[in-house]
Amino acid sequence: QVQLVESGGGLVQPGGSLRLSCAASGFTFSSSSINWLRQAPGKGLEWVSSISSGGGTHYLDSVKGRFTVSRDNAKSTLYLQMNSLKPEDTAVYYCGFGSTRGQGTQVTVSS
Repeated sequence: QVQLVESGGGLVQPGGSLRLSCAASGFTFSSSSINWLRQAPGKGLEWVSSISSGGGTHYLDSVKGRFTVSRDNAKSTLYLQMNSLKPEDTAVYYCGFGSTRGQGTQVTVSS
């Protein structure tokens, strides 16, 4: 079955950086488009970024220029490099494939 395991979250000051990872299994990772999503406290789930099997990327307008999605097909792992973090980026971040999400990793941006 599809399994997605996120890691790399934490507490960071505004302007700081984090790199999230998502280890995937149970499907053909290299031929799949994968998403990053997030859910801020008291808000709904929000799409953040996606990467296609060919490496094409898309981003939520508010993270363009700050976040970079990438993938390592040999490791079946998805990454999200987050720079210039803002308090409004605080959320639980999930990777998603189809209707499946991982357990999420908490990102808190605060001084």
